This record gives sequence, C-alpha cells and structure tokens, in this order.
Amino acid sequence: MKSRVLLALLFASGSLFAQTQPVLVAMKAPTLRIGKLSFKDLNKNNKLDKYEDWRLPVAERAKDLVSQMTLEEKIGFMLISTTRMGGDQVFANGVQGNTGPRPKITEGFNEEDLVQNTNMFTRKPLEAPNMSAAGTTKGVTQFHLRHFILRASAEPAIMAKWANNLQELCESTRLGIPAIVASNPRNHVTTDASVGLSVGLTAFSKWPGELGLAAMRDFTLTRKFAETASAEWRAVGLRKGYMYMADLATEPRWGRVEGTFGEDADLAANMITQIVLGFQGSKLSTSSVAMTTKHFPGGGPQEGGQDSHFDWGKFAHYPGNMFSYHVKPFKAAIAAGTSAIMPYYSAPKGKEFEEVGFSFNKAIIRDSLQGKLGYKGIINSDTGPIEMMPWGVEKLSIEERYQKALTAGVDIFSGAADPTTLIQVVKKGLVSEERINQSVAKLLKEKFELGLFENPYVNVEEAVKIVGNKEAVDAANLALRKSIVLVRNDEKRLPIAKKTKVYFETYFQSGRNAGEAIKVSKPNYPGLEFVSTKEEADVVLLWLVPTSGGLFSSQGSKIDLNLSANRIDVNHVNEILNAKPTILAINYTNPWVISEIDKGKATSIIATFGTTQDALLDIVTGAYNPTGKMPFTTPVSQAAVDANKSDVPGYMEGPGYGLFQFGLGLSY
Repeated sequence: MKSRVLLALLFASGSLFAQTQPVLVAMKAPTLRIGKLSFKDLNKNNKLDKYEDWRLPVAERAKDLVSQMTLEEKIGFMLISTTRMGGDQVFANGVQGNTGPRPKITEGFNEEDLVQNTNMFTRKPLEAPNMSAAGTTKGVTQFHLRHFILRASAEPAIMAKWANNLQELCESTRLGIPAIVASNPRNHVTTDASVGLSVGLTAFSKWPGELGLAAMRDFTLTRKFAETASAEWRAVGLRKGYMYMADLATEPRWGRVEGTFGEDADLAANMITQIVLGFQGSKLSTSSVAMTTKHFPGGGPQEGGQDSHFDWGKFAHYPGNMFSYHVKPFKAAIAAGTSAIMPYYSAPKGKEFEEVGFSFNKAIIRDSLQGKLGYKGIINSDTGPIEMMPWGVEKLSIEERYQKALTAGVDIFSGAADPTTLIQVVKKGLVSEERINQSVAKLLKEKFELGLFENPYVNVEEAVKIVGNKEAVDAANLALRKSIVLVRNDEKRLPIAKKTKVYFETYFQSGRNAGEAIKVSKPNYPGLEFVSTKEEADVVLLWLVPTSGGLFSSQGSKIDLNLSANRIDVNHVNEILNAKPTILAINYTNPWVISEIDKGKATSIIATFGTTQDALLDIVTGAYNPTGKMPFTTPVSQAAVDANKSDVPGYMEGPGYGLFQFGLGLSY
C-alpha cells in the first residue's frame, strides 16, 4: 500500500493548517490543491465539489452529494448485505433464516476455553486477501452497494488488505463514495456463534460474553473493553458494529439471552452507555466505530420464548404491561449518541400497536422511536424482513413491503444486495425520491463524520500490532475473571488449597455423538495436581456447558430449560456429585433450571458466562477472589419458567420464582 498511496499528509501541530487539514489518502482519485490545503477529487472532474470539501458542514456536503447521485446509486446505498472473502466458508453448510436446509452443528470443544463453536456454519482460516471479486465488484460497480457486512474470521493482515482493496475499488467509481464495513461481535467467548449473532473465536482480544460483561458490574472496565475493541476493529477497516443488544433477558427461554446484558433495564442501560461511548467516543469521528444498537423496542419478551426469525416466534407480547421498561436501555443508547438503531422482526401482540413487524410498524418507529424519543439517527432493518421474515405483512407484495417499511422510517435494508425491486418502488410512485433522499443523507452523514471520504484506508502493519496486543489481552483477562459469579459455597469448599488433587471434567455435548461430551483436562496450572480419574482426586471440578444447539436449530417445539433437555447427562452429574466432593461450574447462556441436580451434594456452584479455563481456575483456587454478580434470575423449576411473564424481569416475578437471584454474588 505504501507505494500506491498518492497522498498522505500529516502536519506539525500548532499551525492553523494543522488544525484544519485532515489526513488524506488517495488511491484512485486525483487530489486538488487550494492554497495550502488539499482535497480529494472523488468525482474526477478537476474541480472542488461541495461534498469533497472537508471544511463544509456535513449536512451541506451530504446535500450536494445526494444531488449528484442517480436513483440507482441512491437505492444501492440503502442496501447492506454480507460480503465474501477468498476462502470464506461462513455459508458453506446451510442457509440462515426460517426456511431452507437446517444448519449443522460444527466443531467441538476448544482445548483451552469454554466452547465458542456451536456455530451455524463451519469457519475455516482464510488464506487470500481477495474479495471473492465477482460478487463484491459487481455489488460496488453495478449495484452501487457501499454498505457491507463481513462475517468471516481472518488474520488481521488479511482483513486489512481486503478492506483496502474494497475501498480502492469504491474510490475508482464515478463519485468515489467509500464503503463502510460492518460486523457482528468479534471479541467474546460465546457458545452460540451462529451467523448474525457473533463471529466466534477470532484473532481479536477475547473478552467475556455480554452476560459476563454485565456480571462484572464494572462500568470502567466495560468502557475499557469498548475502547479496546474499537481500536482493534478500526485497525482492520471495520467501522460499523451490528451490536450491541439493548434487549432484556426477561423471557428466560429466548434463544438470544446470551447476547444481552441481563434482565435489569438499569444495568443494561448503564452497559449500553459505556459500550456506545467506548466504541464511538462522545461523537462520531475518525477514531469511531459506529454502533447499531438493537433490537428496538426490545426483542426479549417473545411469546413462549420463541424467536422471531421463525414464523412460530413472530410475536412479542407484554403480559406484564412493561413495554416502557424494555425501552429504557434504548433511551440510554440514544443519549450516548448511537449512530443507528435496528428494529427486530417481531410483531407486537395486542391492541395497542398494529400487529406487524417492528420494521413495518409506524407506531413503533415514527411515533415512538423518532417522535416520542426524539431519535434522529439511522434506522437499520434487521436481516431479511422484506422477503424472509415479513411478519404481519405476508399478504403484501414485495414492493408494498418496501413501501410500508420506508413509510415507517427504515433507512437501510439489511440482507438485500439487488436494488432492482426497490428502484421500481420509487419509479412506480409508491415512495417519493425525496423520501429516498432523506435516508441517503443520513447514511452519508455517518460516513462523512467517520472521515471515510478523506481516508478510508488502514495500515496493514499497524493492524497486526494492534489486534490482540498485550494491553488488550491483559485487560480482557481481568474481565474474564471478574465475570465469574460464585453463587453457592455452603461447605466453604472454595477456594481449594494448593497441592489438591483435582479431576477437571468439562461436559459439552455438541450434538454429533454422545461419546464426545466428556473432556478431561490436565492443564499446566501451578499449585494443583490434575489427575486422570475422579477416583484419584480429592476434589472434582465439573464444568457444565448446556446448549440447546443454537438459535437456528429451533423447530418451534416447547422450550425446556432443564439441564437434561439441553444436552447434559444429569445422571452422570449426580453420580459425580455423590462420588466425590465436587465444585460445579455451570455456563449460563440462558437461566438454566438445575432442579434435576442433587441439591444436597451441589454445595459449591460457580456461574460462568463465557470465560476461559485459566480464569475459572483462578477463581477456584482463590488466586482471584470472585466479585461477579448474577445478570439475571434463574428459575427454581420449569413450571416457574412456563408461568413467567415474558416482559417482567425475574426478580419482579414474585416470591417462589427464583433460585439464584439477580445480583447474587459471593466472595471469599
């Protein structure tokens, strides 16, 4: 890249020039000199257009560029779809959504860490920094796409080179409009890394899952996480986050609880505030990753816990009349300046709102989000509401669905790459071009504020240095320990003493075959002797990793949170509990029901929310004194689960509901 950079201007501090001249990097566009100032001639007309003039207000630049764009260019700008990389196997084994082939469960337990691979699709290392050029090139040059979602996992250098290639391609086009590349979370230990939820194990610094971040109750460290991840993302060219979830985990059966910050609206609001400020800063700038907070007005209260990716989970409902409770974290995101908000697929059930998906729902977007809450930013649809999840508008044509969504307030449609139909919506007069201009101007504003028109490129060498650097890893390791919660220590068995003989077994059943569930670990951990059988041990450390198989394995059947229904052999667990003094660790992606376990023997229980083996051992030995607090309430029984009010947090469900209460957390 160094040899191809035509202009990269950096000026000494202190002069007027230094205060105003931004860094410019041009690969395909000429540059213009006006006095001592430099500008990129993005449309190659040898004159300075307003949109190329970084001195002007963003609104004026956007207005000028909109006036120069064709209808086809505007419509392409309102679509965001998955883009591919060479060697990318993200979609090799199935199709995301409610129809088509069922996803396979892939890859087993990670040797060192809690499972991160109940993935929807196999992911293989990428070997070449190309862009699967036919698809991406056609998208940029023919469909005029400038928004992309990258779901592949690759080494930092490959990602950075790929991002630069994409930006160079965009700069070579008629107006030279840069691209913005978005991603789902990449920095968490997670059990369900299905496409659209999380990228899973990556080269980026590895932090607790979102529930684990909430369990820390450390907002300073949460901000540190967001700032650290933001730096890593920017280094490889990722400038937009499809995250984080402001949804509340009030329905324990919902398949996306793992991606939330728990059941309490105030805790989630505090977490979202730190996340948005950490990734974006106090306002969008060249040092920001733009956040897309999701899923307004809260995807938590799903009927029966079913998810609205599927027809059988299309409805959200509010039996406790707590709609406003779920909106509270979104108010915090708006106050923090979130760049975009994503409505969920769900249709609200009841008389208060029209029973159509939130992306089509004028009362939800126009009246509530934009009107009552005063939100002025981008409205980004979730992936595929027009064709795959059109709940409540199934009888409308595709063109009419676009019309209804645009009328409701959507600015950009996720999951679409072909602009043909949306172009026809405008040409037929179903939506005015002025309405399109409003959305395009908002989308351009984000790009201008991020500085992408001046410099969309990244330094490959710096990317390698920044991603997963020691400072990031050290901070993440602290968070991994702070996320662990001690919920029961009745016999004061914890912490265990040095020289204890420990049998360390992890139980995770991916679904492929029963024989793979048990993994015996003998880590190189100082002070403890790890043995091969429980008979040799003084203490058993048993780490359970329950899983339903992932969000997209749903068949619409009743959701059971008992451990035995989530791939845990309860007889095996009770056999160990009755054979030896046992420390039981349970990884929570949902508020599991543990009533099948022998309570009289399960006297030492630790809750994890996506962490590592070493972090767990530091808690067990007392090398780190546990400080975490439960981010949700766990129900005492499946009967309590079935009787819960989906919009009501567990700690408000009444006496007799909870086993481990929200906020519970012991120390030594």
